[in-house]
Amino acid sequence: MIGEKIRELREANNILIRQLAAQLDIDTALLSKMERGDRFFRKEDLTKIATIFQISEDELLTLWLADKVIKTIEPESFQKEALELALKTIK
Repeated sequence: MIGEKIRELREANNILIRQLAAQLDIDTALLSKMERGDRFFRKEDLTKIATIFQISEDELLTLWLADKVIKTIEPESFQKEALELALKTIK
């Protein structure tokens, strides 16, 4: 989710992946992996990206956290039940 959003923002603003990577002070290959969902973005990266694209940091952080939750529960057979229980606990 977050990787797709970053790619969409980058492409909509005609920014090459190497240009954004340079602004974030990370390797182009690492940013590519992050956009594909193979690696996680750091919170600091999302703050910079929100500033670069002038969008809500909260929106990016929400997508980032949702990705982390999904990747954590994905391999479990009882993921839906665990997520429902967690949601009840949060409310």
